Amino acid sequence: MAAVASLRFHEDSWLRLVARFLLVFLGIISWSAAAAMAFAGICVIQLYKNFSYVFQEYFLSLPGWLAIAAALILLPTGVLAIYISVKRSCYWQGILMYLLLILLCLEMSSVVLLQFYSIQIASEMKSTMSYLVYHHNGKHSQDPGSKAMDMIQRKLQCCGVQNYVDWINATDTSWHLPAGEARVPESCCKEKYPHCRCDLGHLEQLFQEGCLKKLEDQLDFVMPYLFWCCTVLSILELLAGVSNGILMKYQPFCDLRSLESSTFF
Repeated sequence: MAAVASLRFHEDSWLRLVARFLLVFLGIISWSAAAAMAFAGICVIQLYKNFSYVFQEYFLSLPGWLAIAAALILLPTGVLAIYISVKRSCYWQGILMYLLLILLCLEMSSVVLLQFYSIQIASEMKSTMSYLVYHHNGKHSQDPGSKAMDMIQRKLQCCGVQNYVDWINATDTSWHLPAGEARVPESCCKEKYPHCRCDLGHLEQLFQEGCLKKLEDQLDFVMPYLFWCCTVLSILELLAGVSNGILMKYQPFCDLRSLESSTFF
């Protein structure tokens, strides 16, 4: 019996040691993870801000804000995890559990929203851009849609939806056909050609790649990046929760003293 008790004691000591090591490790990497989450959140928010006219869903930036909130909570969570591994406290261990639960909720919400928006955005972007091209009113137009399309082409350094040919196929926009010569908007011109004529006879002066692919490339970087950040961090936080739970198992939640009958007399 003594040998079994000794073996169990050593196993418990080894388990606590592993749990403390994991908390320290997860606490340290949580600071780097906070920076990665904040970067991902800012990228999503900035992408929506720059191209909000293309994205019909007004809450696209919500996963970005959730990621930034998670990044801010990760900083004190990492400090607390390291503190608990050195000096255990039932109160701080309980607070750590609450913080980990909040982080899991924020990250899982971001993952679900990203999956939902990724499917929805893919079907909307092409139709929205095609509409903007078809109803473009020219260089000096005050129409918000025309100005938005010009801004998109300048920011992404692109021309048209699939390519510059989309402007020629948009037969409703007669402004680009002076004297029978096919033209594109000035926003399709490369900056190094200040005297760009916007005609197809000088293709070297124009951006020839379509805007849809360039915008999809940005989404294909930002969305999966944030998705995997949230997924990996959720797994690490579950490990931190298990490690904290192991330490709590061997640490009484409160130092309760039995009430003696003499206290009442």
